[in-house]
Amino acid sequence: MELFQLAYNHANQPQILYFCPMTISSTCIKVFQQAVATYHLHNNVDETLSNPFAEGSFEHLLFAKNHVDTVQWHLEDIVRDPHIDPVAGIELKRRIDRSNQVRTDMVEQIDDYFLALYAGVDAVPGAQLNTESPAWAIDRLSILILKIYHMQEEAIRTEASPEHRAKCTAKLQVLLEQQTDLSGSIDELLSEISEGRKQMKVYRQMKMYNDPSLNPVLYNLEKK
Repeated sequence: MELFQLAYNHANQPQILYFCPMTISSTCIKVFQQAVATYHLHNNVDETLSNPFAEGSFEHLLFAKNHVDTVQWHLEDIVRDPHIDPVAGIELKRRIDRSNQVRTDMVEQIDDYFLALYAGVDAVPGAQLNTESPAWAIDRLSILILKIYHMQEEAIRTEASPEHRAKCTAKLQVLLEQQTDLSGSIDELLSEISEGRKQMKVYRQMKMYNDPSLNPVLYNLEKK
């Protein structure tokens, strides 16, 4: 199957620019790896990165998504410091909570991209749904690239014991195998959707805890 370079047109709708041999998953991996490497140049959760891709492009969205994941990864490390100030810890947990909402919103933007891209595809009779949308599979790939980066760090960390490095090297091989399997599954799913053999259908996450009208702790505050 031929795949293509994607971008948005002036009406903010996805369009095919030109055919190329790069698959969607390989594009995702390349951009995610670039985002992770760029973050670790300074390794600062408060630094604002400049997105190197054209605004409105698929790659711009992928880079921004992985940056959110990367910052949140390190926030999760920081908040687990047993000596953290309790007040600072609570604020970090709330920051992580806000980050989770941003992450969910960005996954849904990726799904919107594919929904528009395949809007003209008619599903064949008997076409089935997948257990997750393409964007949530891509979300897992983004996290996986982070795991690979940090497991590789541990596998070569000189001050760690040989046993630790050996265990991390073995885990790294499993993660790399998972990357191959997951990226292949993403490309296969998108191929099936583009040919009408799978239905493109998205259910919104509808997170309730951040919504003051749905979280009973928040809406009951108004009664006090």
